Amino acid sequence: MSLIGLLGFGSVVLLAMAVLHGWLWFRLVRSTTRRGPTRRRLTVLTVVLLVLPVAAVVGRRDLPSAIATPLDWVGYSWLGIAFYAFLALLVLEPVRWVLRAVARRRPVPEPAVVPAAAEEPEPAPEPADVSRRLFLARSLAVTAGVAAVSTAGYGAWAANSAPLVRRVPITIPGLAPELAGYRIVTFSDGHLSATYGGRRFERLVETINAQDADVVAIVGDLVDGEVSELREDAAPLGDLVSREGAFFVTGNHEYFVDTDAWLTHLGGLGIDVLRNERVALGRGGATFDLAGIDDRTAAASGLPGHGADLDAALDGRDEATPVVLLAHQPVQVEQARRAGVDLQLSGHTHGGQLWPFDYAVLLDQPAVEGLSRQGDTQLYVTAGAGYWGPPMRVGARPEVTVIELVP
Repeated sequence: MSLIGLLGFGSVVLLAMAVLHGWLWFRLVRSTTRRGPTRRRLTVLTVVLLVLPVAAVVGRRDLPSAIATPLDWVGYSWLGIAFYAFLALLVLEPVRWVLRAVARRRPVPEPAVVPAAAEEPEPAPEPADVSRRLFLARSLAVTAGVAAVSTAGYGAWAANSAPLVRRVPITIPGLAPELAGYRIVTFSDGHLSATYGGRRFERLVETINAQDADVVAIVGDLVDGEVSELREDAAPLGDLVSREGAFFVTGNHEYFVDTDAWLTHLGGLGIDVLRNERVALGRGGATFDLAGIDDRTAAASGLPGHGADLDAALDGRDEATPVVLLAHQPVQVEQARRAGVDLQLSGHTHGGQLWPFDYAVLLDQPAVEGLSRQGDTQLYVTAGAGYWGPPMRVGARPEVTVIELVP
């Protein structure tokens, strides 16, 4: 990603974080406390919580792993909880308005008259409407907190659970009968990092190996760190089993790190990297083309020779031979449709990862997950295996997809 693009992205993220934490402070701190030391302490805590996810992103490269790893866990976990607390408070706003309107209609009791003979007047009681407001604000804050923590807890369980195996038969016009049932086992968005890898990634590879794959297709965003950091976590890729090998195309996150170092390392693990090229696969004398292109952000990375080029990938092919395209982002299907690609396999969206982000994804991508048709081209978007940011998945379980080709 270019410096200008990185600065622009960072500015948007910081603005979103400020809005998110500003709303949480207003409803969870200011509305629930009186002026005084408690409010000041909670305000400081809110600022610290705002800084944690930012520090996790900024310090990922420079901090030692003994600090960066727990910072990632705490910062990103809080971000997930904060997001659902924000949503819960928004949903509860109409409830607040209704209850406050009802409370205003109730008569406010007259303050007790202090007898003239009293030696010392007692402190004036707090106005009833102030007490009601604080009670209502605290009740709704507790409700939002319970909802947020429960949802985030479920999301953490789902993100770390065994991947679902989805079997998807897809009819390919012109496919030879000999290729009926040909299995492409695909996954995306492993996002190997300080918070994802180890036994969970080994389990993913074991799940793939249990599917009797003809070929394995990895459609980008495999890593969120350098080879030196993630060498051991990526090692299970060397154990992938299929009849015709494993293939990989870059995602946008491969361009946040040393891209060429990773492509070389994957080659050493037996993973063939398709960069604007294709290979012929098949059985029984019948074949189809498996093509792969760089991510759509590759050209802006500044790396020489990187950039999606579907024309180069398909140049000189026999148009009577079916073609399956690996392209990280679903939006790249627009080029595939114009080029007459039969099927595109993509990832990138994480299936939304944290509901209701799947609705926001549709602002940039033509599909969030599953099989769809874009003109004469079919598009399958896998929900991904790992996660980015909060170590949670809500409404989008990790997934391995078995594509079975049908004539």
